[in-house]
Amino acid sequence: MSKAILDACCGSKMFHTDKSNSNVLFMDNREFEDILCDGRTLKVNPDIVADFTDMPFEDSSFSLVIFDPPHLTKVGENSWMCKKYGKLDKETWQKDIKQGFDECIRVLKPCGTLIFKWSCKDISYKQLLEAIQKKPLIFHKNNNTYFLVFYKEVQG
Repeated sequence: MSKAILDACCGSKMFHTDKSNSNVLFMDNREFEDILCDGRTLKVNPDIVADFTDMPFEDSSFSLVIFDPPHLTKVGENSWMCKKYGKLDKETWQKDIKQGFDECIRVLKPCGTLIFKWSCKDISYKQLLEAIQKKPLIFHKNNNTYFLVFYKEVQG
């Protein structure tokens, strides 16, 4: 059964209200379990392990894509922040995020929606928009976190 929704960087599925929703294909580039410094268990258990810069899906596969990529560049490899959110390479983050964004658009069906969550802790909103070279249809800002909505138009 094909699924209508892709979460391209699901991590521990933190903002999902139903972490086993049968409509969502959960993808991440890692799978692991660890105990965080506060004693909580962190589980990253995607349906598929794959890289968001090179997704193993056909064009126009999903009606909705959720893209919440790593947003930190100044974090230690073994820190709980890195374990929980992942880490971007300081030198290649622009290329990686642009490639990931383009992959999300590629696998999105025409008239589909992309939800892109971004935290501006290390990389500003302006830097993000310069990297992806696309303005969102709408956005919402809560503290330093942005929720961006993109719509894939019908080509023709």
